[in-house]
Amino acid sequence: MSDVQGRLRILLDYWIEHNSEHEKEFRDWADKATSLSNEVAQRLQKAAAKMVAVGDDLIKAREALRKEMEGH
Repeated sequence: MSDVQGRLRILLDYWIEHNSEHEKEFRDWADKATSLSNEVAQRLQKAAAKMVAVGDDLIKAREALRKEMEGH
C-alpha cells in the first residue's frame, strides 16, 4: 500500500464520519430555526440533504479505493 492510499483510507473514514455529524447538526438547527424563519430552516434542511449526497460520494470513493487496494 502506498503512502497516498494509506492516508486516503484514513481520511475517507474521517470525512465520512465528520460529514455525517455536520448533516445531523444542520437538521437539528433547522428544527430549532423553524420558529424563527421558515426560509432559514428550509435552507438548512437543503444543506443537510446535500451533505447526504456528499457522504454517498465519499462512501463510493472509499469502496473504489478498497477495490483498487485489493486489485494490487
